[in-house]
Amino acid sequence: MRKPTAKSLILDLLLASKGRPLSAKQAIAACGIFDISVNNTRVALVRLSAEGLIESAGRALYQLTDDAHTLADDVAAWRTRSTRVRPWDGSYIVVQAEKLSRSEAKQQRARARALLMLGFQPLNEHLFIRPNNIEDTLQSVRDRLYKLGLEKDAPVFEARDFDTDLQRRITTLWNPRELEGNYAQLEKKMRTWLERSGSLEPEVAARESFLLGGTAIKHVVYDPFLPAEWVNVQARERFLSAVDEVDQAGMRIWSGLWASMEG
Repeated sequence: MRKPTAKSLILDLLLASKGRPLSAKQAIAACGIFDISVNNTRVALVRLSAEGLIESAGRALYQLTDDAHTLADDVAAWRTRSTRVRPWDGSYIVVQAEKLSRSEAKQQRARARALLMLGFQPLNEHLFIRPNNIEDTLQSVRDRLYKLGLEKDAPVFEARDFDTDLQRRITTLWNPRELEGNYAQLEKKMRTWLERSGSLEPEVAARESFLLGGTAIKHVVYDPFLPAEWVNVQARERFLSAVDEVDQAGMRIWSGLWASMEG
């Protein structure tokens, strides 16, 4: 688990704050836990503000901007992501995306992130595909893709009844066994940490909960949530349950840390 940068740490803390502002004092204290200097923390706050990701919420208080919320809100919805999965009827969702020029690198990154966050894989240079087992309607998937950065003129449609060879190739675009291995490995790591977290010093517990929780949540955010026909859903649910427990423990630990600062 890599040490966070000041910028990524501040953004993650704001993301986890559920709309509550973060004070400069809290940012400095949190960065200090990761051996990030006060000067680097202040520079990060200035740069995040200049980049339009955070804004003032009062004297020495910061909050995410509306633009930052576009991505942050979808990431924060990881807790309910498994409830948005439905039984698979054998069909697929396909996105047609034209090749972008080098001058459109920013749009290319936004598109790639949107597709990856919703579990799409490239079928060829212009088509991206995933099983049609997420969200209640195709329009809901379309709306999320557009909100996350896919061009709004990119067609998003349902497809089925591929020929045998193409169907076989489609099923190789994901690696269910690798996903299941990650579920088991991360669940074990989280259960082990939960058992010993109560004996840790507050700052150590805060640091470890942030790193472990962040790693696990990233796996949730980018999990393709494949249908039960392809992946062990029970293993996924056990993993998600452990992520939620670590997240709840982390919030209690950090809340205690903030309270001790105010006291």
